[in-house]
Amino acid sequence: MCRGLAALSTCLERAKQLKTRLGILLHKPELGHEAESFSMSEQGTKLRNSSEEALEWKKSFDHLLKSKNGVATFHAFLKTEFSEENLEFWLACEEFKKSRSKTKLSSKAHRIFKEFVQSEAPKEVNIDHETREITRKNLTLAATTCFDAAQAKTRTLMEKDSYPRFLKSTSYQDLTDQVTSHSTSKRLHT
Repeated sequence: MCRGLAALSTCLERAKQLKTRLGILLHKPELGHEAESFSMSEQGTKLRNSSEEALEWKKSFDHLLKSKNGVATFHAFLKTEFSEENLEFWLACEEFKKSRSKTKLSSKAHRIFKEFVQSEAPKEVNIDHETREITRKNLTLAATTCFDAAQAKTRTLMEKDSYPRFLKSTSYQDLTDQVTSHSTSKRLHT
């Protein structure tokens, strides 16, 4: 398959493309819709007690991110699109900011960088080269703010791209329809 160090980068790139293609084949469109509906309807069951919560997510991306159920439902949606890495990175940054131990900050920062930010990372987020380099330089400080630029970029990307698709998805529409019809039937019975 790969022969010599010179061909290694090309070989790795082909292996990554093959992995992506196989992942797509394993999740055929007709199966993808069922998987999306299943995971979203599973989330819908959890929301029955707080029916208005799902409607709140439509108000703003911030409302969605402040809700544990909203984040979980959005994450399930992103998985169906193979783009959950942005949310996972954003959440990892939020947890990182809560770190109190100065000794653990550096190791946590490097782990997040290796998992999400560096080129060819397992869950590489979609940020420009300049932001990636700023983040790399910020690692030397190991401050809770070292990922701020990259986190802001991924948040904007999710808000402008993934979030509108989430709100238009049949799964979210079904969820809000369930909420609306449930509250309407409640009013009719009282």
